[in-house]
Amino acid sequence: MKLTTRSCLKRFVTDRRANVAIMLALATVPLIYLLGMAMDYTQALRKKNQLDAAADAAAIAAVRPAMLLQTDSAAQAAAAAVFASTANSMSGLTQVPSPTITITDSGLQRTVTVSYNTQSINNFRMVLGKAAWPINGSSTARAASAPNMNFYLVLDDSPSMAIGATQDDINHLISYTSSQPSASKSCGFACHETHPNLDTGANASTVDNLTIARNKGVTLRIDLVVNAVNQLLVSWSNCPQSGVSGGVMQCMSALNNTTYKAGLYTFDYNFNTLQSPTSPSVAGGAISKIQLMTVDHQNCVISGSCTTDYGTDIENALTSVNGIMPNPGLGSNQSGDTPQEVVFLVTDGVDDKIIALSSSCNVNATLQAVGSNYRCQQPLNPAICTTIKNRGIRIAILYTEYLQLPTDSWYMGHIAQFNSPSSSSGQIAQNLQACASPGLFSDVQTGGDISAALTDLFIKVASSTASLTQ
Repeated sequence: MKLTTRSCLKRFVTDRRANVAIMLALATVPLIYLLGMAMDYTQALRKKNQLDAAADAAAIAAVRPAMLLQTDSAAQAAAAAVFASTANSMSGLTQVPSPTITITDSGLQRTVTVSYNTQSINNFRMVLGKAAWPINGSSTARAASAPNMNFYLVLDDSPSMAIGATQDDINHLISYTSSQPSASKSCGFACHETHPNLDTGANASTVDNLTIARNKGVTLRIDLVVNAVNQLLVSWSNCPQSGVSGGVMQCMSALNNTTYKAGLYTFDYNFNTLQSPTSPSVAGGAISKIQLMTVDHQNCVISGSCTTDYGTDIENALTSVNGIMPNPGLGSNQSGDTPQEVVFLVTDGVDDKIIALSSSCNVNATLQAVGSNYRCQQPLNPAICTTIKNRGIRIAILYTEYLQLPTDSWYMGHIAQFNSPSSSSGQIAQNLQACASPGLFSDVQTGGDISAALTDLFIKVASSTASLTQ
């Protein structure tokens, strides 16, 4: 029987034998295409990840602390070398990518962007009809070099800094002064009196509490402050930089390749300049001038002013140092630039000063009449700190916590309301925190390591870091 074309076509269409094989054959082409595309894409993605990591490393290399001291061309060369160490060893690329490295300097800050473009060779280029898969990426890093800085160390030398350094020192001093005149008797403070024999009481003495403390080997808080400043300016055994002599300041100057100067000041009811800003080594020679404020005798701060004790004016100290400091620069080594300015204040945070009737004192203060004036004891008023910070000057504060003295009637009547519930959380501490620049407040309790606290605070101010931003 002769089959027509129409009948043959009908038989082919209706025949179901071997249909799976036919369907598989028809699906093979797109399956091969998808498989090839997936393999080549995965390979390209892996190479992109490698090159992205190389770009990250290259950008960071150009903003390392040592590299921030180099020229832009040197930083570009360093970044290119780091990128090439990965890119040159990679295979399967149409060409080894040559990165585009862009460096932008703004004052102390350097921003580095490393970008690249290349192509990953496809294994299935005949199937895909495409010889290579394009890949690209970029990385940006930013860092600021450590600035040149002038530091103004403003130290409290008032009689309150004559308290025993530890609770044992306080207890010993109380015991050693048990035979002193009534005003100085059984006292945990080693006040420096020129004429202790003028103290009232039956047991008038020619020896003041400071002399007793020195003779008995009692350590005072001001001694710890002196030791801390000595570690900052003269001698530090923990410098990670070999071959550096001097204190923390010299060590950090060598690590950061910066120039630091230090000025040394004390304050009580006056502001006392011990050393104007100079090299840390020269400033260290003035440490021996840090001495407790001297009074004539109890209730007689200076001869001829025998009406009351007083001796701490923190606002006057900050106002005075503000008048000394020039407007700060960026601290770069660029021509015409000037150093940054930083105040380091070490204090127990309580004013004790004579004010006129027209002057203001804290509303919670217990005022004592002194002739036509008043004795005002209050926490530091941070208004002067705002004035200084508004000039772009940073303030770092080490708060040597005001010890709570619940058995002392004067403390309970004049200070306790500002020092509760604890020395680290009362208004004294709060006002000092408000005075300090962000992140530059530290406190240390009685018996704490003032040297370590001051060192840590300085390193925090002097340090800088680099980070990836993209």
